[in-house]
Amino acid sequence: MAALPLSPTLFFDTINAFQRAAALNTAIELKLFTAISEGHDTPEKLASRCQTAVRGARILADYLVVIGFLTKNAGRYGLTPDSAAFLVEGTRTYVGGAALFLYDQRQRDVCADLTARVRRGGAPPDGDHVLDPESDVWVKFARGMAGMMTLIAQMLARKLIVGNAATQPLKVLDIAAGHGLFGAFIARENPQARIVAQDWGNVLEVAKENAEKFGVASRFEYLPGSVFDVDFGTGYDLVLVTNILHHFDPPTNEKLMRKVYAALKPGGRAATLEFIPNDDRITPPNSAAFALIMLAGTPGGDAYTFRELHQMMQNAGFARSECLDLAPTLQRVVISHKA
Repeated sequence: MAALPLSPTLFFDTINAFQRAAALNTAIELKLFTAISEGHDTPEKLASRCQTAVRGARILADYLVVIGFLTKNAGRYGLTPDSAAFLVEGTRTYVGGAALFLYDQRQRDVCADLTARVRRGGAPPDGDHVLDPESDVWVKFARGMAGMMTLIAQMLARKLIVGNAATQPLKVLDIAAGHGLFGAFIARENPQARIVAQDWGNVLEVAKENAEKFGVASRFEYLPGSVFDVDFGTGYDLVLVTNILHHFDPPTNEKLMRKVYAALKPGGRAATLEFIPNDDRITPPNSAAFALIMLAGTPGGDAYTFRELHQMMQNAGFARSECLDLAPTLQRVVISHKA
């Protein structure tokens, strides 16, 4: 077989990838995508609408064309289908707010020190990782990620609320509830479901706002504090464990899941939402790559395979677990059953 031609393109694209993130974040801050959706489609019109220099608007917009977020024809800019769906403010699927969390300076700082974290095997145990209690970063997460999580929350609720679960009284605990959308969509699928949302007190204010927004606030209760310290209570039919286990090492996760197990009534279920790579740890690419974020930002977290999560659940006492895809999203859910 003929050898493939050599090229340094991947090197240059990767080493300069920070520029892509900065350009996208700037466009979101300037509401550039929204401006184009309103018909401000030339450098001059964009500069006026976004309050920038004409040169700045032109170069930024051209760069966004180059990297695939915009189109350009006869000097006028347009939105790609994805940009129209996800980056125009006011749309149901807007995800631009996630930049508040994903592009937060603290998120970038942990990767600036990545060499030391690779050598150590993680973030310093008492260092600058984002697990600090009552940190405002989690309020940014709750507010910013809500748009991105809406589809996942809807799909998860439809996977879980089927058969009798759709019509009978349901007591649900949503731990590390964040924006509260996972509990809110469970409540919308089952009009008899009652939700206990647990998180830091400052974060629960965001969950309260979303419970009001989706018309289910009367069926919400709130449990502020650390997920490891608060008393969950007992008798739950369902516990939602959404995007939390990746922050911790397996022994810590098993400790938490034993607590979840004790909170469930016999026959209850725990639903664990995660980025779950295959056993090869390199596919699917987005789920596999998530492990690097955990290496940089946590002392012992990881992107766990289903095999690993299954073992944690078994060690915590669960009788069996199965893994379900939530396509077209990037996440999977592990449903674990208490005998």
